[in-house]
Amino acid sequence: MKTDIEIAQGVKLRPVTEMAAELGIPGNNVIPYGHYKAKIKYKEINEERVAKSNLILVTAITPTKAGIGKTTTSVALAQGLKQLGKNAIVALREPSLGPCFGMKGGACGGGYSQVVPMEDINLHFTGDFHAITSANNMISALLDNYQYYNRTTGKALKQITWRRVLDVNDRSLRYMVSGLNGSANGIPQETGFDITPASEIMAIFCLATSLDDLRKRIDNILLGYTAENLPFTVGDLGVGGSITVLLKDALNPNLVQTLEGGAAFIHGGPFANIAHGCNSVMATKMAMTFGDYVITEAGFGADLGAEKFLNIKCRNAGIAPKAAVLVTTSQALKMHGGVALDGIKKPNLTGLQNGLKNLERHLENLQNFGQSVVVAFNQYDFDTEEEITYLEKWCKERGADFAINDGFAEGGKGAMALAKKVLEVIENKPSKKLQYTYDLNDSIPDKIRKIVTKVYRGKDINLTKTAEASLKKITELNLSHLPVCIAKTQYSFSDDATQIGVASDFTLTIENLIINRGAGFIVAVAGEIMRMPGLPKVPQAIYIDIVDGKVMGLS
Repeated sequence: MKTDIEIAQGVKLRPVTEMAAELGIPGNNVIPYGHYKAKIKYKEINEERVAKSNLILVTAITPTKAGIGKTTTSVALAQGLKQLGKNAIVALREPSLGPCFGMKGGACGGGYSQVVPMEDINLHFTGDFHAITSANNMISALLDNYQYYNRTTGKALKQITWRRVLDVNDRSLRYMVSGLNGSANGIPQETGFDITPASEIMAIFCLATSLDDLRKRIDNILLGYTAENLPFTVGDLGVGGSITVLLKDALNPNLVQTLEGGAAFIHGGPFANIAHGCNSVMATKMAMTFGDYVITEAGFGADLGAEKFLNIKCRNAGIAPKAAVLVTTSQALKMHGGVALDGIKKPNLTGLQNGLKNLERHLENLQNFGQSVVVAFNQYDFDTEEEITYLEKWCKERGADFAINDGFAEGGKGAMALAKKVLEVIENKPSKKLQYTYDLNDSIPDKIRKIVTKVYRGKDINLTKTAEASLKKITELNLSHLPVCIAKTQYSFSDDATQIGVASDFTLTIENLIINRGAGFIVAVAGEIMRMPGLPKVPQAIYIDIVDGKVMGLS
């Protein structure tokens, strides 16, 4: 089989203006970025159409380091529904350069279920990440300038909480000192960088519902504290307008296509292990405006992405899925069942059975949210009929539908069985009213504790002294009503990445609570999670090249 990039480069793409016209989008609201990608002005969003559309959430069990295939499944499902004659659109996050050049090599799906032009989407795309990075770091520059000129006036902040960002994996930037080599070069201070997908600007970008809402959220960003311990915001700095200007064009969702010519909206890209892990509200609602069925994914396992999608994004946007697709593979199940990594591609029914505890927990969690679930089994050539039959029976016994997905190898045709099953669920037993894990009037510790006990199945939480001090600030600022976004490892239900399977009876340690007042949530940092990832020993960048004008090595 050809590589992902060979498949993507071998497809004849439809002009994006043709696709927009087919959706019914007026030409004056289409902003082309070349021939095959465009921004669509967000004023095209129609709330009445949004309310009539069928939203489908794609999530997964706890992944292996190679992933599970959620994006591939999301694209395949959209293509499968199109094969059945349905008006289906997929809405996804934009890839980050950090993972593209680090571990993953790309995030546009795989095989014959991809969004294209994949080279553009995986790299600079329409410049959204550049705009977000620039907006974030412009705030840093303006804040440092304020400090510099007020250093002798008593107006300088005594504490700065704002950090810079870059869209790279670079461990050397996590902690650093700036402003060295004399007063002409600024004020020496400890600082550091997060990766762009962890920026509060990214979260604001993905949760904003209009340009005015974006401006209000930016003005509300907490930058630090004055000498009197009062909060100091972007609004206090007086630069909310200029930061909004940097983001005004990026705010419009991006239209591209699947390998089979179906519409795809790709916009925003927060990670689910360090942020809320969902594409923008605007892109989802844009897709729901023009699609009868809209497929969207939430990052990493359902304990992270789906929890945040349902408790934060859906609550904020006033939307809810009609069905949830829970993606699994035999390799992941066997890994969680205790099979060594070098043996997870070999037949092992016992290992698969033991790993079903992980699938069961994710399934129960989604059902507790009120979701009707279809388990999507991403099939590989080494999967046995015995294992598949057992898994299908196991799912039915637990009230979940089951379908094999072969979209990687066959595109929409290989996902038709999954598409039919999802349609059957939406038509006959759609998800019930969304049941949130916590109430907004719960205290911050209680919100975290409810996620830990109800979703992760731990026994309690432990707040460090740093987290306790942050909690005091949250209480003083009357921000206890905000939802929480837990930043933790994606490889375990606990805060210990080595505890695969179904970690239980653990206490989740909260290292810090970060106030994202503009985004409208509190980030609870659990364990040793890093908001600026590092590169692996052999990064994917080693394999990325350009040969005869063609990009190679992306996947």
